[in-house]
Amino acid sequence: MWVRHADGRWSARTVWVVVLGGEAYVRSAFGRRSAWDRRVRRGAKVEVEVAGVRLSARLRPVEVPELVRRVSDAYRVKYGLNWPGPVESMNAPEAAATTMRLTDLGQVAQLPA
Repeated sequence: MWVRHADGRWSARTVWVVVLGGEAYVRSAFGRRSAWDRRVRRGAKVEVEVAGVRLSARLRPVEVPELVRRVSDAYRVKYGLNWPGPVESMNAPEAAATTMRLTDLGQVAQLPA
């Protein structure tokens, strides 16, 4: 994921993505201490890179506790076997509070076949 700084620079961050019901979700492993999370919450532009193609997107905070719990479960299922320690950090209350849904994704048709 790429996040735009106030001065126009872009910085890249690797994020773990999970999908529930066709919607993609991310969270900050370091909670609100993360600079990219703070920038996004202040309205910074976001792009995601998939298969070498960058697409514009938005991140919308998730504030429904049941959905946050389901996202935590999805992190356990997708990443828990290979990275149990980091998954527990991703599911800790501080990180879970930063759960965001990826929306307004640019044209997926741009992706290579």
